[in-house]
Amino acid sequence: MAQPQSADQHQTGRQKLLLASIHDVSPLFEREVDVLAELFARQLGGPRFAMLVVPDHWGRAPLRDAAAFQRRLRDWSDAGVEMFVHGWFHKDVADHAGIARFKARHMTAGEGEFLGLPETEAARRMTEGKALVEDIIGRPAAGFIAPAWLYGDGARAALDRCGFALAEDHLRVWQPGSGRILARGPVVTWASRSRPRQLSSLAVAALARSGLHGQQVVRVAAHPGDTTVPALMTSIGRTLGSFAARRIAGRYAQLAEPDISPQDSSATHLRSPVPQGTATRSV
Repeated sequence: MAQPQSADQHQTGRQKLLLASIHDVSPLFEREVDVLAELFARQLGGPRFAMLVVPDHWGRAPLRDAAAFQRRLRDWSDAGVEMFVHGWFHKDVADHAGIARFKARHMTAGEGEFLGLPETEAARRMTEGKALVEDIIGRPAAGFIAPAWLYGDGARAALDRCGFALAEDHLRVWQPGSGRILARGPVVTWASRSRPRQLSSLAVAALARSGLHGQQVVRVAAHPGDTTVPALMTSIGRTLGSFAARRIAGRYAQLAEPDISPQDSSATHLRSPVPQGTATRSV
């Protein structure tokens, strides 16, 4: 295994960062999250990653009723894992039209919860999710990331008034409210729900391992379903190890520090609506 870079190897400005995250963290996927957390910690040299917490995945796993899993989240957070709010249900039940309909059909499997929500409902779910996660971990949530990285106009407007420090989509990380862009570049991730998607994501990850080392910030994300496909797990391990050998496995919060700046200085603020890009994976 490649040895991850440590912070003391990077004392000067413009540190290159690896931001790794485990999505869909929920009592429903406790076993799968354990498998991914063990792999991430092994490849990154400790709990140097983020978890995206779903308060009630598909209405089948209410976090507020899962005391044992709440304790695990608190323990992970105390160890240094960043905790993001990741929607509420992670399920999209809206009727879409136009480009939103295309995104809902081709960029996710019915999980773009915040793609079609009106601002009031989006804000309610964000606020309640934030309060729940923060009550469990005893500290502020790191930010909000919409399921499938998909935001509709209502979600983008709600983000600006819900008090989250960070948000991300497929192609960028930004500060809600100010609109300041903190990092650019695609998320490297995998798809498990069909053989063609598996093969495609394996190929993209292999290209990323050779082609993204010049990026100031590289983001890598894994999902519980990835644990069901050995080839994906092997690829995730290789990808984390490859990037960790050349950069710090860091925290999203570091993006707001003065020595980290966006890779493209030509546009440093994000205006609503947030432009959407092409993902490296369909969720």
